[in-house]
Amino acid sequence: MMTNDAKNTDAINRDKVFLRQATANDTGALEQLLNLCYRQDQGWTNEANLVGGIRTTQAELTSVIANPKHYVFVYPKTDTGERDGEETGELLACIAVDIKVEADLNKKAHNNKAYIGMFAVHPKLQGLGIGNVILQAAETFAERHLKSNDQPTRLTMSILSHRPELLAYYQRRGYQLNGNSMPFPDDGNNGEPKRQDLALLELEKIINA
Repeated sequence: MMTNDAKNTDAINRDKVFLRQATANDTGALEQLLNLCYRQDQGWTNEANLVGGIRTTQAELTSVIANPKHYVFVYPKTDTGERDGEETGELLACIAVDIKVEADLNKKAHNNKAYIGMFAVHPKLQGLGIGNVILQAAETFAERHLKSNDQPTRLTMSILSHRPELLAYYQRRGYQLNGNSMPFPDDGNNGEPKRQDLALLELEKIINA
């Protein structure tokens, strides 16, 4: 016998995916989703074999959401699976866009840059193309927000080393390693690395104006 949760999961498809901007009321559900997707051994995108501990806290999420240059988008679950349904309080996916406009004094111009992070899809919904839709939506938002007549938009993100399958996923979507990397922070604020050579690798995608 199929449960209601299974029915709801089967009914979700990429055509029904929608995003709204997160509010302070979403911090609890965001914390639960991010820690589930990144730190629990569920779904193919988790980091449980590389990093222990928690991924984020409600206090950190509250600060991020309050930042006017940091946009957090969520895909809320509704009782009908449709945009106009009543939200249940659970989040199915999320993504964040951090807008960075940096002055280039040599060229007397600005570097239009957006950092994409906090990308997560509930493990039960992975493999349905939902992540592709959400990533494309975030890229489109960044491009429109930073649109310039003479400067391209640079999209960046960081992934953990030793994740060849995740690197391949982003490479198929136009991202490439740009040579920038840093050791995984061992300060206790980002989880506990399970190997000493763990690093954060920066990916970049250029969208021409």
